[in-house]
Amino acid sequence: QVQLVESGGGLVQAGGSLTLSCATSGRTFGSVAAGWFRQAPGKERESVAAINWSGSWRYYADCVSGRFTISRDNARHTVSLQMNSLKPEDTAVYYCAVSSTRISAFKPMDYDYWGQGTQVTVSS
Repeated sequence: QVQLVESGGGLVQAGGSLTLSCATSGRTFGSVAAGWFRQAPGKERESVAAINWSGSWRYYADCVSGRFTISRDNARHTVSLQMNSLKPEDTAVYYCAVSSTRISAFKPMDYDYWGQGTQVTVSS
């Protein structure tokens, strides 16, 4: 079993920055893929960014590429998402997730452990 707890969400003006953090505990963290996803009201959960164990593979959704950066610290069992140049359309609940079976993956269906989510609101 893997437990994930997100933090760092909040209210920010357009153009601002936030850093989300995800603390994990439980089963082996280092050998699996980790990712960030988001869900806005009335919309499906979508992929934002993902990273493999070593950091040699990273995925970014087109809408965040160049603005967001995903990273992980395997020694501390944490995954972070640095978000810059935030836009109102980035407003959503952001979820951290890990996959117990996939080394690299970016689809929500490939992830089986999820955090409770943290709200990010970007005002115009």
